[in-house]
Amino acid sequence: MIRPGLLAVLSPITVGVTFRIIGSYRGRQLLGAEALAGFLMFATSTGILMALFFNNGGGAWDNAKKYIETGKYGGKGSEAHKASVTGDTVGDPCKDTAGPSIHILIKLLSTITLVLVPLFSGTGK
Repeated sequence: MIRPGLLAVLSPITVGVTFRIIGSYRGRQLLGAEALAGFLMFATSTGILMALFFNNGGGAWDNAKKYIETGKYGGKGSEAHKASVTGDTVGDPCKDTAGPSIHILIKLLSTITLVLVPLFSGTGK
């Protein structure tokens, strides 16, 4: 978990600093902040969509198993139930951990960007 954590923390810093350096050579002091704003918008919109997919997809797999256990599609012990148990095994981590953790990632990216704005905008010394 160290590498994914470092990726989440270092990505906005790398993007902001790299484009700030490029911007200083091109006479655009705010290029780092502009590039980081684009990075943050993309990460937020993509993260929200992925979190919604994981939360809803995991819940649907979980509810499918419960629905089959009520007696539909052969009930417990049927092939449909065996398949739904597999779906539930995949769906529970999506619903309970993956979806909510993406929300935390979005907040982390935003917080890092907000705290280090002087570094990316060229106003920090």
